[in-house]
Amino acid sequence: MFILLSAAIAPGLALLSYFYLRNEMDTEPRRTLMHSFIYGGVITFPVLFIQFVIKEEQTFSNPFFINAVFTSSIEEFVKWLIILAVILRHFEFDDPYDGILYGAAVSLGFATVENVLYLLSFGIDQAFMRALLPVSSHALFGVVMGYYYGKGKFSSDEIQKKYIALALFAPIGLHIIYNSILMLEEYFMYAMLPFMLFLWTFALRKVKQAHEHLIEHLSRSNHL
Repeated sequence: MFILLSAAIAPGLALLSYFYLRNEMDTEPRRTLMHSFIYGGVITFPVLFIQFVIKEEQTFSNPFFINAVFTSSIEEFVKWLIILAVILRHFEFDDPYDGILYGAAVSLGFATVENVLYLLSFGIDQAFMRALLPVSSHALFGVVMGYYYGKGKFSSDEIQKKYIALALFAPIGLHIIYNSILMLEEYFMYAMLPFMLFLWTFALRKVKQAHEHLIEHLSRSNHL
């Protein structure tokens, strides 16, 4: 059991540490990041319950809508809502790169609890593939979400709403593509490999841009 739990939890913590250490200009309080991670873990249960009820009640008859559109949308919406309601106005969210960290933390909390439940059901044999695809993809969706939250928080009121909306719809769009590829079944790896390469490239570009915004933000603060 200890080995299984370690295999389920380690990928999420490793990825969160990676994005934390990428922040060369500043250090976000670890306690606040862990709280965000826990928030993400807690919301896993109501989201999975809603998904279970929708499938059991056969609310929607179209498998693509349920597995790709609905599942992706509700998972990203609840993560987005947690950041909006609990984290966005937090006094420790004080520079653009913090959005990357908090977005990744909430998403990885969600992915880690989901991973624990999955491995408890299907065994440790799935651990490597789970770390490679679902856990890392959730982290990257969170990075994209957090990037736009960081842009929005430190933008003028006129365009803030645009970035907050992008923080929701950009991850939903990426998640829908990801889940759609999974529905290809035995052929999914032919499409998944290039998509994951694109997703890593896209997310790391957002990390780089967030660093640039952070430097600009610190420069403006030093001149005040």
